[in-house]
Amino acid sequence: MRADLFPAPPVPRVPFAGRDQDFPVHRIYCVGRNFADHAKEMGAPVERGTPTIFMKPADAVHLHPRLPYPSGTTDLHHEVEMVVALGRDADGPLAPGEGLALVCAYGVGLDLTRRDLQAIAKDKRLPWDVSKGFDASAPLSALRHVDDIGHPSAAAALWLEINGERRQASTLGEMIFGVDDILVHLSTLFRLRAGDLVFMGTPAGVAALQRGDRYRAVLEGVAELSGEVA
Repeated sequence: MRADLFPAPPVPRVPFAGRDQDFPVHRIYCVGRNFADHAKEMGAPVERGTPTIFMKPADAVHLHPRLPYPSGTTDLHHEVEMVVALGRDADGPLAPGEGLALVCAYGVGLDLTRRDLQAIAKDKRLPWDVSKGFDASAPLSALRHVDDIGHPSAAAALWLEINGERRQASTLGEMIFGVDDILVHLSTLFRLRAGDLVFMGTPAGVAALQRGDRYRAVLEGVAELSGEVA
């Protein structure tokens, strides 16, 4: 009988709010430049062409209120985002309008970015992996099941406070690509599975986090995330 050389690491799990259940994470997909105001502040063109997609490892999920400041950077940036959780597999590429049927829950999270490393990668036309996919780079709230809250409306507010000061604020209706758009696009590139998380992009106002900063992220009517940079 074959045996593992060492114990397999546990599957990352995110709790559901108000339910005695956890969400086992399969993959984390992220959408870049999905708010026009953020694309502008990053010097990128605003266009509804093909969504910008990148990934983080599943174990980048961070659930503890104390957030470690990562190594290798002096310019850690916050990006508040709605997070979509899939509770069903896709049987193949989705047709428009079929994406929401896969969604079982929503939350709010931070896409943390080592901005200085990203700038170097962009300048050299290299991948962004080390700037986006590091340990604890995806702080995430508890998830709210769609059976409990339904799907968030376009008017739902998304915002982030740092030390009590509002840094980012928008509504979901300002997204260039909606949830269904993104899931349909992802299904043409990947086998979508129950356990996948999708970080849906951030509004303008991204800025640096410092050690000792307190953060509070809110997706109105859905979820809240708070903590402190250790």
